[in-house]
Amino acid sequence: MLRWHRGSLVSHPFLTQGVTTTVLFAIGDVMAQQVIEKRGPTYDFGRICRMALYGTALWCPAVSKWFKFLQNNISLKTKNLEIITRVAIDQTLFAPTSIFMFFTCMSAMEGSNPQEKLNKSYFSALKRNWMVWLFVQFINFRFVPLETRVILVSVILLGWNCYLSYTNNSGCIIDWAALY
Repeated sequence: MLRWHRGSLVSHPFLTQGVTTTVLFAIGDVMAQQVIEKRGPTYDFGRICRMALYGTALWCPAVSKWFKFLQNNISLKTKNLEIITRVAIDQTLFAPTSIFMFFTCMSAMEGSNPQEKLNKSYFSALKRNWMVWLFVQFINFRFVPLETRVILVSVILLGWNCYLSYTNNSGCIIDWAALY
């Protein structure tokens, strides 16, 4: 299966990344509903679809282009400095914009006020983003080939999307220690 997926990334990269991202965004929301919110056998399918749509239509194309941009435009004398620079640019430009877009787009799809959601959740999500993604992106830019970076990030996004979905739908901060 992994070999087939890798072959698909070479032959149909955008389609493969899009389908993978759609599934992983949907699963992240299902995890939020079941693991954190403990909804039992009920699901909010509209919410799952909104997360999947956001992942497919906005996040996947944006991050694919972004990774190519960083790969093609950030080239420095030493590999470590190059990677640190890519991570720094990613976390100061893409991460804040991505989180802003997530809460704004989800609010628009839900018919709620984006400003309220941003006021309530944006800065705490951004701080938590830096706790997770600085390390992940360092590993990603250092060891993962360009064509599979979106997939690695998408796998890590299972947990991150679970967090974002819960935060988006409750406006609360997750107490991760309480889950154990």
